[in-house]
Amino acid sequence: MNYSKLAFTEVIKDLQEAAGSRETYERVERHSYKDGLTPIEKEFIGRLDSFYMASLGDNDFPYIQHRGGSKGFIRVIDPQTLGIVDFVGNRQYISVGNIAHHPNVSLILVSYPLRARLKMYARAEVVQIEDRPDLYELLKPTGYKFKAERLIIFHIEAYDWNCPQHIHPKYSMEEVEDMMVQKDRYIHQLEKELALLRKR
Repeated sequence: MNYSKLAFTEVIKDLQEAAGSRETYERVERHSYKDGLTPIEKEFIGRLDSFYMASLGDNDFPYIQHRGGSKGFIRVIDPQTLGIVDFVGNRQYISVGNIAHHPNVSLILVSYPLRARLKMYARAEVVQIEDRPDLYELLKPTGYKFKAERLIIFHIEAYDWNCPQHIHPKYSMEEVEDMMVQKDRYIHQLEKELALLRKR
């Protein structure tokens, strides 16, 4: 997996040359091979409750879709493969239709609290649940209300981490509540210590 080699077409290399950054990115191309997802990526992906997917339509326009679910609904099947249960939505089927003719997709996975962004090139595969009930059992979220239509499997071609610049921290209600619980515990501990000091 070498994201740079796949991403940097001749047109892009020419632009880098003109901008004076080609030498730097040439070094990146030579040293950025990754042999599948590492435990770092797996842990990161397991914390996410959403991602963005770009697919290409027959109209030659990219279509970008937000996909969401419970935390961990994006599952790492193996170091080269991700999978999700495709929930029933608005029934436009734009992404699924695009994948049928153009399986190459781009994924952007963002953690706003961590200010971290993972980008991927992948080949998407639509799988019917009745064809792979075992895979459905592996991918289905627990403790989350949903109605499943199909599975989507992502065979990773390349991935890379993006810089955190311009990613502003944002938190879900669950994350805010967790921080408030930790804050309350800390305050309670300080109050106990203060009470002991006063007794002394």
